[in-house]
Amino acid sequence: MLANDIPHLHVPSSPTVSGDPRNGGTAFVAVSRPDLDQDVYRSTVEQVTVDGAIRWTSGDRDSAPTLSPDGRSLAFLRTVEDDHGASRPQLAVSPVHGGEARIVTDLPLGAGAPVWSPDSTRVAVTARFPQPGRYGSSVPGSERRPAPNAEAPRLITRLDFHVDGAGYLADKPQQIVVVDVSDRDAPLVRTALTSAPCSLAAPAWYPDGSALLVIAPRDLGVRETHDDDLYRVDVADGTIDLAVRTEGSVSSSTVSADGTVFYLGASHVDGRLVAEPEGLWSAVHGSDPVRLTARETVDVTGTPVVHGDDVLVAVLDRGTVGVRRVPRGTTTPLQLDELPSVLGGRLVVTGFDVDGDVLVATAATPTSPGEVLVVDLTADGPAATGGPARADADGAATVQAAATLTDYAAPLRDTASAPGVRRIEEVTGTSADGTPVHGWVVLPEGDGPHPVLRVVHGGPFGQDTWAFFDEAQVYASAGYAVVIGNPRGSGGYGLEHGRAVIGAMGTVDVDDVLALLDAALERPDLDASRVGIMGGSYGGFMTSWVAAHHGDRFVAAWSERAVNAWDSFAGSSDIGWFFADAYVGADPEEQRRRSPLTYAAQVEIPFMVAHSEEDWRCPIEQGHRQFVALKRAGVDASFLVFPGEGHELSRSGRPQHRAQRFEHVLAWWAQHLPVTPVA
Repeated sequence: MLANDIPHLHVPSSPTVSGDPRNGGTAFVAVSRPDLDQDVYRSTVEQVTVDGAIRWTSGDRDSAPTLSPDGRSLAFLRTVEDDHGASRPQLAVSPVHGGEARIVTDLPLGAGAPVWSPDSTRVAVTARFPQPGRYGSSVPGSERRPAPNAEAPRLITRLDFHVDGAGYLADKPQQIVVVDVSDRDAPLVRTALTSAPCSLAAPAWYPDGSALLVIAPRDLGVRETHDDDLYRVDVADGTIDLAVRTEGSVSSSTVSADGTVFYLGASHVDGRLVAEPEGLWSAVHGSDPVRLTARETVDVTGTPVVHGDDVLVAVLDRGTVGVRRVPRGTTTPLQLDELPSVLGGRLVVTGFDVDGDVLVATAATPTSPGEVLVVDLTADGPAATGGPARADADGAATVQAAATLTDYAAPLRDTASAPGVRRIEEVTGTSADGTPVHGWVVLPEGDGPHPVLRVVHGGPFGQDTWAFFDEAQVYASAGYAVVIGNPRGSGGYGLEHGRAVIGAMGTVDVDDVLALLDAALERPDLDASRVGIMGGSYGGFMTSWVAAHHGDRFVAAWSERAVNAWDSFAGSSDIGWFFADAYVGADPEEQRRRSPLTYAAQVEIPFMVAHSEEDWRCPIEQGHRQFVALKRAGVDASFLVFPGEGHELSRSGRPQHRAQRFEHVLAWWAQHLPVTPVA
């Protein structure tokens, strides 16, 4: 894969399923594809059966497909242009067995992912509603629609006023919209069911269809808070009542047929707001929640799905994300090894849906950014990823217990500029105190010895995984061995591992980063004398830190969207007002000691500072300060700035910027770490 091959990254969304796709049933996904020529992302809804995937919708900006419970209709989002030239995702509904899709909303800033009512007659979505005169809306008493730079000033009185990628929050609260889709002649819906004083998120229907369960800040956001609660919204009149008071944050929920609430959330009982694994919880209306999974070993993600006497959840584990069962009646939190596996192996499940005893999942693997898998939930034991459908002796279609129904990676494998996917191999190092450090090396073609890039992930409570990683693939295709992995502070290895860097950034995590590199460098096909280091966000912090303290081990550094100075990060980042204190403490001297900026003058290797102009997570002032300090110290430093981009540039930025970023990265390493050594 080369820099200009990003159009071959075909990534399916979380699936929706009706019946068994191996036996007359069907699943739907939205598949996103970067369009490098037009500098946009195309997304189409595709139908997946035993015969593979075919395009199902005519639009090229369709997303978030969701089948109705009766299997007769599909709701999805279609981005359309409004009367004022703005493109917004609106709710669309289409019959599954033929017929045109119809748009059913005209919401000012668009709609969120659809959620069907149990009786298949209504669809709930979230939608943001702007204050008059903002975000393209008209000024009260006038048809004038001010341009963004002509809007009235914002009066801000809270700390939680903005989020990277979403912008300001208080002037466009997110509400709940319910659309009756049974009446084909109904006018477009333009208003919300709710008028809450805060944003509401992630609606889930009660089984009788009378109400929705939603996530909202504690006490409906009357003050800054890190805690969420679950609220019941009456769909008849929009009234909101507390349903479950939680112990911390909530990311998703569902309501079972008997009214039991299951949700994924983190506990804040000890006052910690970071490196906190999410667990599965249960509660009935008005009762205290009960944690069903152990905080020490289980970290869940996605949305829980009730299946019989179990709840199915996606679980992070050592660079994988698999699906496991949690018995809904458990009375004590279960450890990771007590949760039966449903779908596992060297994969990262990105979404799943269940109909009857069939589970359909989307998952990334070492060779694909995403495929659609199907699993029989009645099979004994866990399912590992299987191959594509095959035909038995009489020609009838059969599949393995976990069958792969799609081949979205084919363009990468067959038609990319550098066809094929580079091999990934596991490696484990031993840190200075004996702690094992788990990771991988992505290998270029040839016998080597290859130059090496140590790439450090962000978070720090994120994780590198077995999944196809476009950055590692591009660098390996260019001739570099890429070492990735999960030092202490990462997720997926238990509570103790994730919390090891609280109050200790720049200590054991550095030991682990270098220990994993040392283990990889024991391979004869890697060149220990030619190594570079790079990373973004926390990985940028680590790059800046290591360049100052262990620069003699590396020929150059590339530090991207980094935290370089905790003092200004605390006041400029969207999360800085709590994140800095949580990880390094509030003491100014300790913040100075833990800031790479403090040691910039110690850097003696060429150093690239890369940043996005509209990054509100690690604001560009972090890059400014590091670059200026390096230049004033006489370091060979450069500053690469991407206009109009936020913190997620490398993952979801404009396609041309993503390709240009790869080109700059490779040019930097070609200059300072050429694949062929200079004589």
